Amino acid sequence: MSNASVFGSRLRAARVRSGLTQMQLGVMAKIDEYSASARVNQYERGKHHPDFATAERLAEVLGVPVGYLYTSDETLAELILVIGRLDSGQRQDLLRTARILLETP
Repeated sequence: MSNASVFGSRLRAARVRSGLTQMQLGVMAKIDEYSASARVNQYERGKHHPDFATAERLAEVLGVPVGYLYTSDETLAELILVIGRLDSGQRQDLLRTARILLETP
């Protein structure tokens, strides 16, 4: 996946998984309803990129961590989705385990 299209591709995939139209996603993310569909379409096509606050609202509506929308690494994207579903205690456990893995030769 090219860096230019990664945000748009991930946004579209998450939107389709959620069963939302571009209009629904845009309105739920507090984009003006008269431009919501067009703006989400432009984000998905990579023609325009949202500011970070808008990206955070889009991610929140889609139930994904905002970092998922930006990473071009497929494995990291999947990890971000999994970690996003963990509670804070589980995240701390995972972080400790990851640190141990880094220290293991």
